Amino acid sequence: MSNRHYSVKEQDVEKFNSKLLSISNARDEGDWKSIPHTHPFTELFFVSDGKGSFLFDQTTHSIYPGDLVIIPPYTEHTERSLPNQPLEYYVLGIDGISFLASDKTTGQIICNFNDDTSIFNLFHQMLQEIRNSQYGSEAICQRLLEILILKIIRSKHLIPVSINSVRITKECAQIKEYLDVNYANRITLDTLTNLTHMNKYYMVHSFTRYAGLSPIQYLNRRRLEIACHLLESSNHSISDISSLTGFSSQSYFTQTFRKAFGMTPVMYRQTHGETAPS
Repeated sequence: MSNRHYSVKEQDVEKFNSKLLSISNARDEGDWKSIPHTHPFTELFFVSDGKGSFLFDQTTHSIYPGDLVIIPPYTEHTERSLPNQPLEYYVLGIDGISFLASDKTTGQIICNFNDDTSIFNLFHQMLQEIRNSQYGSEAICQRLLEILILKIIRSKHLIPVSINSVRITKECAQIKEYLDVNYANRITLDTLTNLTHMNKYYMVHSFTRYAGLSPIQYLNRRRLEIACHLLESSNHSISDISSLTGFSSQSYFTQTFRKAFGMTPVMYRQTHGETAPS
């Protein structure tokens, strides 16, 4: 008789204040158009079949079976299937926690678990528990979520970030709304701290966790989005567009635009819109 005995030691593992809000399973059947949208909570989007693309704000990523997409709160996103390869996926809505990559640069993360069937099984088990709705189903789903979070962190070396969605989300949403509306004005970090009455460092750190970009990075991206629209649909000069979108000078606008799109505003207009004075 062969016998192996292992003692279970108490480990100091961080307790996550995560809460499962929802779970769904969907298959793209081409009967509705997916449009960019946001949520006030973290989403875990797991691809079980099909191929397509996932849009984070203005960045598009290819997605395949086994891919797990982590979407921070208030990050605009959507998914699209490739022709004849409809996406099938699970989506968890979770509160109280978000994630950062190990380099701490962004909360927008895509990682692949195609070689780990236990991840798919955890999503599937949670869905079955909710569908059956038996005694203890919600508690079991919560425990399965905790296991899933631990496996994701351990496998992909992600950094868990506890979030207070009642207080911080309200303030980050306030910042986002202010930047979306007032992009043409001169805006500094002091402007935003005065708006929210938050410590400057804490404000920047909190907003970056939610949006995946710092407030100033988000502001510049918003300005570039408006600039692209004006270049495509108006005959405003490059100088006027620079001013209308809040850039301090035409040269800085051109420099920022080239860095983002690999071409000057003039070249962009020639490619995408009407010819206009520059």
